[in-house]
Amino acid sequence: MALKEYCFDGKKTLKLREMPTGAGDLADRKEELQARTKENMVRAAELQERLYAARQEGLIFALQARDAAGKDSLIKKVFSRLNPVALKITSFKAPNRTDLAHDYMWRINRAMPERGIIGVFNRSHYEDVLVVQVHQMQKEYNLPPRCKTEDFFQRRYRQLNNWEQYLWENGYRMVKVFLNVSEEEQKRRFLDRMELPAKHWKLSAGDMKERALWEDYERVFESCINATGTEHAPWYVLPADDKWYARYLMSEIIVKTLEEMDPQFPPLDAEEAAQIPVVLQDLEGD
Repeated sequence: MALKEYCFDGKKTLKLREMPTGAGDLADRKEELQARTKENMVRAAELQERLYAARQEGLIFALQARDAAGKDSLIKKVFSRLNPVALKITSFKAPNRTDLAHDYMWRINRAMPERGIIGVFNRSHYEDVLVVQVHQMQKEYNLPPRCKTEDFFQRRYRQLNNWEQYLWENGYRMVKVFLNVSEEEQKRRFLDRMELPAKHWKLSAGDMKERALWEDYERVFESCINATGTEHAPWYVLPADDKWYARYLMSEIIVKTLEEMDPQFPPLDAEEAAQIPVVLQDLEGD
């Protein structure tokens, strides 16, 4: 599949069960695509340097997935190849008491990178329409009754679209990625976590219990992506059973986005340029 086949920007409807979860026929090209991933990230690092120098645009990648889909390893294996000086990674856990005392975008806005920085959200503002929707957490929120109406999540979809449009109009790009792991592969990874001592720290009984809500999450993921995929803030639904393939596709997305942004090194400041002859003369006189 071409990269565009994984992209949902409002022009087509996502049916999650029809999307691949593995590399399929491309499994035979694993070594080639792994090499391409490295090449892509070299190119991405070059473009990142320009982005950082220009400071005109910011770029955020928001990663969402089911448990054990590989968000952490994707960040480690792909984004670690970028310059950490111009990279900001933020992991969002369950909101704490302070977070819940504010509007749901409060903690997200606080984590926004400066223009020129690539931000990576490990989970994101979409937790508030995904997990919250599956578990109907909004019913317990300390909000006035007028805010807890039946169209609660449809309003949140609208709010998220408006916010991402606002970012676009203020020099930011948002790219959203959903790692699509299969139920069978998730089970295998959970079993690995139980059997391998080096992975015990990843064990979570709560995560494993969420498997019982597989179909509920599928419905909500599908609804959310269809409602919030836009031209300026698209979703990519990437197969996640083969981690190497998800990493390759992520590297393609990063390069594609940066090349579309086409950042350029800023010209030398006129005042600085005027001083160069004097500085050169001093250097030659040393």
